[in-house]
Amino acid sequence: MAPTAGSPAGVHSKREVSRVCYLSVVFLHIAGSSSCGIAPMNTRIVGGEDAPPGSWPWQVSLQRFGSHVCGGSLINREWVMSAAHCFSRWMISLGRENLEGRNPNEVSRNVSRIILHPGYDRRRNDNDIALLRLSSPVTFTDYIRPVCLAASESVFNNGTDSWVTGWGAFKEGGESMFLPFPGTLQEVEVPVLGNRQCNCLNGVGRITDNMICAGVLAGGKDSCQGDSGGPMVSKQGSTWVQSGIVSFGFGCARPNLPGVYSRVSRFQQWINSHIRSDKPGFVQFNSTGPDVDSLYTFKLVIILWFSSILPVVIVFSLLWRGLSKSCL
Repeated sequence: MAPTAGSPAGVHSKREVSRVCYLSVVFLHIAGSSSCGIAPMNTRIVGGEDAPPGSWPWQVSLQRFGSHVCGGSLINREWVMSAAHCFSRWMISLGRENLEGRNPNEVSRNVSRIILHPGYDRRRNDNDIALLRLSSPVTFTDYIRPVCLAASESVFNNGTDSWVTGWGAFKEGGESMFLPFPGTLQEVEVPVLGNRQCNCLNGVGRITDNMICAGVLAGGKDSCQGDSGGPMVSKQGSTWVQSGIVSFGFGCARPNLPGVYSRVSRFQQWINSHIRSDKPGFVQFNSTGPDVDSLYTFKLVIILWFSSILPVVIVFSLLWRGLSKSCL
């Protein structure tokens, strides 16, 4: 989780690059009944960086040989949802408050099966979603419980208030930027940005309908390396609904470069096709107010001094990367 922006350039998936590969699952805070999206221990409204125990009871830590690499979310007693790019060859750990030290509410499980979306495109980060089956069901407590998932007709308009949680880097810059001891779960509040605006900012054609964006245009708040696979959630009434899965971005918390997430509502049919019993709780989320994203257009202005001075290759490069960032 990155409260400040850093320096290295380029698009990257927001997972920690680490060295190992065994499968183990550890559960964090979750609550009392089997209904999804309820966090009895969550009394926070705004602010803060450290998440109090029990605030996000569906949060999962995917681990390699005890080291955190990606996040995930518990969606029923036996299944976890995360990002496809987290699973080239490794393990999962769910349910911790701290990465180091005591975790009195933690429960561990092995992972018996990992299912990557068949349409996952590593180059474009499209369909970046995976399901993980636990070796045995978990018992829900005040610190371990499932999140509700956005149903297929859900609408998340520009400005929809959202929360992202994880144990990732607190700013851009590699492993030295990861959380200091004891590595407490972090939370950050960010608004949704519509896909048209996000496409304009990140490069025309980069953002697909399977993605959802969120971030502060001034920068300073974002997910980062190590947060990949973790949940972005919004509250509807008393129910927390997962809208996104941390996927990728240009650096972390940079101005005018919102984070990009897999859009959960696009995958309801695929998820249900693999989870035959104890179906996850899908909830239709409805944003209020007008959809201002429909007002955004791409303003592409090409100035040619002379046709022989500006080669075609440069024109296409500017169209794709630079001029596509000019948004009305």
